[in-house]
Amino acid sequence: MAEDGRQDSGSSAAMPWEPCASLPSVTITDVKVICTAPDGIRLVVVKIETSDAGLWGVGCATFTQRPLAVVAAIEHYLRPFLIGRDPNDIEDIWQASFVSSYWRGGPVLNNAMSGVDEALWDIKGKRAGMPVYQLLGGRVRRAADVYVHANGRDVDELEDRVREFGELGFRHVRCQMEVPGYATYGRGSADPVPGGRGDAALGRLDRRQDPWEPGPYCRLVPRMFETLRERLGGDVELLHDVHERVPPVMAIQLAKDLEPYRLFFLEDVFAPEDQEYYRLLRPQTSTPLAMGELYVNQSEYVPIIKDRLIDFIRVHISDIGGITPARKLAAFSELLGVRTAWHGPGDVSPVGHAANLHLDVASSNFGIQEAYLFPERTREVFPGCPEIRDGAMWTNDRPGLGIDIDEQLAARYPFPEHVYNGAWPEIRRADGTVIRP
Repeated sequence: MAEDGRQDSGSSAAMPWEPCASLPSVTITDVKVICTAPDGIRLVVVKIETSDAGLWGVGCATFTQRPLAVVAAIEHYLRPFLIGRDPNDIEDIWQASFVSSYWRGGPVLNNAMSGVDEALWDIKGKRAGMPVYQLLGGRVRRAADVYVHANGRDVDELEDRVREFGELGFRHVRCQMEVPGYATYGRGSADPVPGGRGDAALGRLDRRQDPWEPGPYCRLVPRMFETLRERLGGDVELLHDVHERVPPVMAIQLAKDLEPYRLFFLEDVFAPEDQEYYRLLRPQTSTPLAMGELYVNQSEYVPIIKDRLIDFIRVHISDIGGITPARKLAAFSELLGVRTAWHGPGDVSPVGHAANLHLDVASSNFGIQEAYLFPERTREVFPGCPEIRDGAMWTNDRPGLGIDIDEQLAARYPFPEHVYNGAWPEIRRADGTVIRP
């Protein structure tokens, strides 16, 4: 027995653990921006190179409506700010970058920071020799269930699309249908076969739009879901996106009208500017509510989660700054019974989808993941692109995010020319008034 009362195991006994040997010091040597559009949607990817030859990371910085502003923020401000720093210091780099512009919390800066942040997590996983989800606490599920988009000119075509997706193994389907004569969100036919562009790229090539009116839409959608439930039964999970286009009082009535059809969730009933209306809506319907793809700072999403006014948080991870803030948001939401449903259309790059997926498989409060069926040419540009099969998205378990970018192939797909330089198209009421997207 040692003098201090502890058991003396003898000097020759092996320690129960040995301290880890320090990894060689590494610094950031370059921050590159890669712009590519293999599917006609403008994607921005950050590549961080280090002093360790062959060690780099990639991250998504895609803000497809203002990509060149993000490029400028990275090249002119973040790159000189980051060169020479230790890539291990992810939290410190995020916090320092966040306050470095003094004014903060907007989508341009957040997307620029996200590209850096995700690339640093990719590097850390590669240095550790394990997937990023292991660094986040480890796997809690084998794969992430996804939902896909079905659109139709009428309810018959929409039903066909849902059934085609079902034959491909998808159990969760978002349903959007044309309102004849109006610029309905999600308008057009989605190709369920992998490689179809879906609706993420629609409406960006031409500024001409049909008018929009909320009344016909609010009358049509309940009839649409009544028909779908009668024909499809109750086993398929159906979702719908209002896309913030409806005046709040009409949106409250719509959510109540849809209650009999048991949606998996109803998305973006209100705009962020109108989200106080959730306090009025919540007591009036049991329809699950999803919100968040337009959020860019915590002052928007903390109150609505704290008060349990929604069921699914839907942020676009690069728009809030990357994995670092998203993992904190997921943990905060878990404590309050809100599930994750990260934004994942075609204007999230495959790198961004990989970041979503690593959070999905490591989060106990995962709900669902929005999916986009990338065509083969995009998967060639992004080797290691997450695989979608059996209605779920699967990791490949490579170190880091498990994905890379072929810069030579990416260069073959420059940004396309768009009216308004790719801005979200103007949507106007019949009297010419501009409305929200």
